[in-house]
Amino acid sequence: MADELSTVAAGFGVFGLLFLLAGQTAARKRRFGRCSVHILLALLCVVSGALFFTIHLSFQGYRALTREDLAATIHAEPTGPAQFRVTVKMPDGRTTRYQLAGNEIYIDAHILKWKPWANLLGLHTAYELDRIAGRYDQIEDEQTRPRTIHTLAPDRVVDLFTLRRRYAWLESMVDAEYGSAAFFPAYERTALELPVSTTGLLFRQAPTSS
Repeated sequence: MADELSTVAAGFGVFGLLFLLAGQTAARKRRFGRCSVHILLALLCVVSGALFFTIHLSFQGYRALTREDLAATIHAEPTGPAQFRVTVKMPDGRTTRYQLAGNEIYIDAHILKWKPWANLLGLHTAYELDRIAGRYDQIEDEQTRPRTIHTLAPDRVVDLFTLRRRYAWLESMVDAEYGSAAFFPAYERTALELPVSTTGLLFRQAPTSS
Protein backbone atom coordinates (compact mmCIF):
# COMPACT_ATOMS: atom_id res chain seq x y z
CA MET A 1 0.00 0.00 0.00
CA ALA A 2 2.76 2.47 0.92
CA ASP A 3 4.64 1.61 -2.30
CA GLU A 4 1.51 2.26 -4.37
CA LEU A 5 0.99 5.65 -2.71
CA SER A 6 4.59 6.68 -3.29
CA THR A 7 4.26 5.61 -6.95
CA VAL A 8 1.13 7.74 -7.38
CA ALA A 9 2.90 10.70 -5.73
CA ALA A 10 5.91 10.27 -8.01
CA GLY A 11 3.62 10.03 -11.04
CA PHE A 12 1.99 13.36 -10.20
CA GLY A 13 5.46 14.84 -9.75
CA VAL A 14 6.54 13.65 -13.22
CA PHE A 15 3.39 15.04 -14.84
CA GLY A 16 3.90 18.31 -12.98
CA LEU A 17 7.43 18.58 -14.38
CA LEU A 18 6.22 17.83 -17.90
CA PHE A 19 3.48 20.46 -17.68
CA LEU A 20 6.01 22.97 -16.33
CA LEU A 21 8.36 22.32 -19.27
CA ALA A 22 5.46 22.62 -21.70
CA GLY A 23 4.52 25.93 -20.07
CA GLN A 24 8.05 27.24 -20.52
CA THR A 25 7.99 26.23 -24.19
CA ALA A 26 4.65 27.98 -24.70
CA ALA A 27 5.98 31.11 -22.99
CA ARG A 28 9.00 31.24 -25.31
CA LYS A 29 6.60 31.03 -28.27
CA ARG A 30 4.48 33.80 -26.68
CA ARG A 31 1.47 31.52 -26.40
CA PHE A 32 0.58 32.95 -23.02
CA GLY A 33 -2.90 31.38 -22.80
CA ARG A 34 -1.49 27.90 -23.28
CA CYS A 35 1.36 28.75 -20.91
CA SER A 36 -1.12 29.68 -18.17
CA VAL A 37 -3.02 26.40 -18.62
CA HIS A 38 0.17 24.35 -18.44
CA ILE A 39 1.40 26.20 -15.36
CA LEU A 40 -1.98 25.67 -13.65
CA LEU A 41 -1.91 21.94 -14.47
CA ALA A 42 1.66 21.76 -13.18
CA LEU A 43 0.60 23.32 -9.87
CA LEU A 44 -2.36 20.92 -9.58
CA CYS A 45 -0.06 17.95 -10.16
CA VAL A 46 2.46 19.20 -7.59
CA VAL A 47 -0.27 19.74 -5.00
CA SER A 48 -1.77 16.29 -5.72
CA GLY A 49 1.65 14.68 -5.51
CA ALA A 50 2.33 16.42 -2.20
CA LEU A 51 -1.03 15.19 -0.90
CA PHE A 52 -0.36 11.56 -1.74
CA PHE A 53 3.18 11.79 -0.38
CA THR A 54 1.75 13.16 2.88
CA ILE A 55 -0.75 10.29 3.03
CA HIS A 56 2.14 7.91 2.31
CA LEU A 57 4.06 9.32 5.29
CA SER A 58 0.99 9.15 7.54
CA PHE A 59 0.47 5.48 6.67
CA GLN A 60 3.81 4.51 8.21
CA GLY A 61 2.92 2.03 10.95
CA TYR A 62 -0.41 1.04 9.44
CA ARG A 63 -0.81 -2.47 8.05
CA ALA A 64 -3.07 -3.46 5.18
CA LEU A 65 -6.06 -5.42 6.47
CA THR A 66 -7.40 -8.42 4.55
CA ARG A 67 -10.05 -10.77 5.95
CA GLU A 68 -8.26 -11.34 9.24
CA ASP A 69 -4.68 -10.62 10.25
CA LEU A 70 -2.66 -11.45 13.33
CA ALA A 71 -1.96 -8.04 14.87
CA ALA A 72 0.14 -9.31 17.80
CA THR A 73 0.99 -12.26 20.04
CA ILE A 74 0.75 -11.52 23.76
CA HIS A 75 2.09 -13.31 26.83
CA ALA A 76 0.80 -12.22 30.24
CA GLU A 77 2.16 -13.17 33.67
CA PRO A 78 0.83 -12.00 37.07
CA THR A 79 3.46 -10.31 39.23
CA GLY A 80 1.32 -9.44 42.26
CA PRO A 81 -2.23 -8.55 43.33
CA ALA A 82 -3.82 -6.74 40.37
CA GLN A 83 -0.37 -6.49 38.74
CA PHE A 84 0.89 -8.30 35.66
CA ARG A 85 3.61 -8.15 33.03
CA VAL A 86 2.84 -8.48 29.31
CA THR A 87 5.12 -9.19 26.37
CA VAL A 88 3.78 -8.02 23.00
CA LYS A 89 5.30 -9.45 19.82
CA MET A 90 4.38 -7.80 16.52
CA PRO A 91 4.25 -9.66 13.17
CA ASP A 92 7.48 -7.94 12.09
CA GLY A 93 9.29 -9.41 15.09
CA ARG A 94 9.36 -6.29 17.29
CA THR A 95 8.91 -7.22 20.95
CA THR A 96 8.03 -4.89 23.83
CA ARG A 97 7.26 -5.48 27.50
CA TYR A 98 4.94 -3.57 29.80
CA GLN A 99 4.09 -3.66 33.50
CA LEU A 100 0.33 -3.13 33.91
CA ALA A 101 -2.05 -2.68 36.81
CA GLY A 102 -5.44 -4.38 36.82
CA ASN A 103 -7.02 -7.75 36.18
CA GLU A 104 -7.33 -7.62 32.39
CA ILE A 105 -5.33 -6.73 29.30
CA TYR A 106 -6.87 -3.94 27.22
CA ILE A 107 -5.77 -3.04 23.67
CA ASP A 108 -7.34 -0.67 21.15
CA ALA A 109 -6.67 0.17 17.50
CA HIS A 110 -7.47 2.59 14.68
CA ILE A 111 -9.14 1.12 11.58
CA LEU A 112 -9.59 3.01 8.30
CA LYS A 113 -11.79 1.88 5.41
CA TRP A 114 -11.54 3.75 2.10
CA LYS A 115 -14.17 4.25 -0.58
CA PRO A 116 -13.96 2.01 -3.69
CA TRP A 117 -12.59 4.72 -5.98
CA ALA A 118 -9.76 5.37 -3.50
CA ASN A 119 -8.92 1.64 -3.60
CA LEU A 120 -7.91 2.14 -7.24
CA LEU A 121 -5.21 4.54 -6.01
CA GLY A 122 -3.80 1.94 -3.62
CA LEU A 123 -5.72 2.95 -0.48
CA HIS A 124 -7.10 -0.18 1.17
CA THR A 125 -8.56 -0.94 4.60
CA ALA A 126 -5.76 -0.58 7.15
CA TYR A 127 -5.27 -0.78 10.89
CA GLU A 128 -2.82 0.31 13.55
CA LEU A 129 -2.64 -0.77 17.18
CA ASP A 130 -2.85 2.35 19.32
CA ARG A 131 -2.74 1.64 23.08
CA ILE A 132 -2.30 -1.09 25.66
CA ALA A 133 -3.54 -0.70 29.22
CA GLY A 134 -4.42 -2.54 32.38
CA ARG A 135 -8.16 -2.86 33.03
CA TYR A 136 -10.01 -3.68 36.26
CA ASP A 137 -13.03 -5.93 36.13
CA GLN A 138 -14.81 -3.87 38.81
CA ILE A 139 -15.91 -0.34 37.94
CA GLU A 140 -15.10 0.85 41.48
CA ASP A 141 -11.48 -0.20 40.98
CA GLU A 142 -11.36 1.64 37.64
CA GLN A 143 -12.41 4.79 39.45
CA THR A 144 -10.06 4.56 42.43
CA ARG A 145 -7.07 2.30 41.76
CA PRO A 146 -3.88 3.10 39.78
CA ARG A 147 -4.21 3.17 35.98
CA THR A 148 -1.47 2.17 33.52
CA ILE A 149 -1.49 2.85 29.79
CA HIS A 150 1.18 2.77 27.07
CA THR A 151 1.28 3.62 23.39
CA LEU A 152 1.70 0.93 20.75
CA ALA A 153 1.73 3.33 17.78
CA PRO A 154 5.09 4.26 16.26
CA ASP A 155 6.36 7.83 16.15
CA ARG A 156 5.67 9.54 12.83
CA VAL A 157 5.80 12.99 11.26
CA VAL A 158 2.13 12.88 10.16
CA ASP A 159 -0.76 10.79 11.47
CA LEU A 160 -3.59 9.89 9.10
CA PHE A 161 -6.30 10.11 11.76
CA THR A 162 -5.14 13.64 12.61
CA LEU A 163 -5.20 14.59 8.92
CA ARG A 164 -8.71 13.20 8.53
CA ARG A 165 -10.02 15.25 11.46
CA ARG A 166 -8.24 18.41 10.35
CA TYR A 167 -9.25 18.37 6.66
CA ALA A 168 -12.93 17.78 5.95
CA TRP A 169 -12.34 17.20 2.22
CA LEU A 170 -10.72 13.84 3.03
CA GLU A 171 -14.23 12.66 3.89
CA SER A 172 -14.79 12.07 0.17
CA MET A 173 -12.07 9.39 0.28
CA VAL A 174 -12.74 7.74 3.66
CA ASP A 175 -15.68 5.34 3.83
CA ALA A 176 -15.36 4.67 7.57
CA GLU A 177 -12.96 5.41 10.43
CA TYR A 178 -13.45 3.82 13.78
CA GLY A 179 -11.77 2.53 16.87
CA SER A 180 -11.89 -1.03 18.09
CA ALA A 181 -10.91 -2.45 21.47
CA ALA A 182 -10.64 -5.85 23.15
CA PHE A 183 -9.81 -7.01 26.67
CA PHE A 184 -9.02 -10.36 28.27
CA PRO A 185 -8.56 -11.58 31.87
CA ALA A 186 -4.99 -11.79 33.14
CA TYR A 187 -5.44 -13.60 36.47
CA GLU A 188 -2.98 -16.31 35.48
CA ARG A 189 -0.14 -16.85 33.04
CA THR A 190 -1.59 -16.95 29.54
CA ALA A 191 -0.60 -16.76 25.88
CA LEU A 192 -2.93 -14.96 23.48
CA GLU A 193 -3.27 -14.09 19.84
CA LEU A 194 -4.77 -10.73 18.86
CA PRO A 195 -6.41 -11.04 15.42
CA VAL A 196 -7.96 -8.03 13.70
CA SER A 197 -10.63 -8.21 11.02
CA THR A 198 -12.87 -5.65 9.33
CA THR A 199 -15.19 -6.03 12.35
CA GLY A 200 -12.42 -5.15 14.82
CA LEU A 201 -10.10 -6.69 17.42
CA LEU A 202 -10.57 -9.90 19.38
CA PHE A 203 -8.49 -12.12 21.65
CA ARG A 204 -7.94 -15.87 21.18
CA GLN A 205 -5.99 -18.32 23.24
CA ALA A 206 -2.73 -19.05 21.45
CA PRO A 207 -2.42 -22.68 20.29
CA THR A 208 -0.32 -24.77 22.65
CA SER A 209 2.71 -26.47 21.20
CA SER A 210 2.50 -30.25 21.31
